[in-house]
Amino acid sequence: MISSVLLSLALAGGALAQSSAAQKIAALRDAPTQVDRLNILDQDSDFVFNFLTGKATTGAGGSAVGATVANFPALVNNGLAMTIGFLGPCGMNTPHTHPRATEILYVVNGSISSGMIEENGARFVFNKVDAGSAMIFPKGSIHFQQNDGCEPITFVAALNNEDPGTESIAQRYFGLPPDVVAASLGDLGVQEVAGIEAMIPDNFALGTQECLDRCGISRGKQSTTQRQPRNANNALPGQSSGDWKPSSTASYWQSSSTPNSYATSTHYTRNTQQTGALFGALAEDAQTVAAKGVSDSVAIALIVVVCVMGLGYLAIAAFYFVSRRRRAAEKANRWYVRPEMSGRSLVPTSEERAEEKYDPAQ
Repeated sequence: MISSVLLSLALAGGALAQSSAAQKIAALRDAPTQVDRLNILDQDSDFVFNFLTGKATTGAGGSAVGATVANFPALVNNGLAMTIGFLGPCGMNTPHTHPRATEILYVVNGSISSGMIEENGARFVFNKVDAGSAMIFPKGSIHFQQNDGCEPITFVAALNNEDPGTESIAQRYFGLPPDVVAASLGDLGVQEVAGIEAMIPDNFALGTQECLDRCGISRGKQSTTQRQPRNANNALPGQSSGDWKPSSTASYWQSSSTPNSYATSTHYTRNTQQTGALFGALAEDAQTVAAKGVSDSVAIALIVVVCVMGLGYLAIAAFYFVSRRRRAAEKANRWYVRPEMSGRSLVPTSEERAEEKYDPAQ
């Protein structure tokens, strides 16, 4: 009971602090002059933000602490924000956008691979950014950063909006109505969409398999807490109205992966058991392969190759026997003898020549 009371007090204290910060931000926005805003920020410490004690966004691949107007009211009307990021070995800040800000990212140590696409028709821009260098990402561009090394790195990002916002591409895209996502992927199937959505890790994830193999890191299980909340308009198969907990998608996908289980929608065109097996084969990492000896995907590929070779041998055998029968038939036709010639030599003998009668010479 004591623990319940302490938890309630902590939640109440957090709510009051959040309400107080919101009121201060609202007052700063309404203040007519900068002097009035300075009077609201009446403590000198109001102008200092400690990134080492700030609330971090974390994942399997790293973490970041951002100073925005939401947690640093002194930024109101100053048009900027800042993030300090930490990427572990092979860590990735997965593809995302900032809808209201341009970003410039400075690498403190090590190096990162970073790329971006600004809009439809734009080329893909990719750079390896070493320590002491920076890369710019225009507002709204889709971009990512990956630590290609086996040691942690730190980066500093400055953004030209006090409320830049962050939109993680994979989580938000697969948070759209499943049939819309399925159609945009060539009618992939709603069950498949649910299966992929359940595997999307949080934005700081482990990066490419090549880097993990080189650094001897196992991908393992990653947290998936940043998935899109669901309601009646973007519900997954088997869900109805109301908001859904993040775990409900994964539990539905696992429970529905049974033989011959099809959903009722016309978009549910795939056997979920086969789909689950396919995703499982594709998701096997090097450690699983080492434990099993051969992965399911390799076994499937070998079976396909053997079947194709078997069909090839059957085709060759059929061609051989057909050709043999054709040659035998041609040989039989070649030695056909007309009935009136039966019993006679093809070349007359000397006796036959002697018996021949000729007309007398004239």
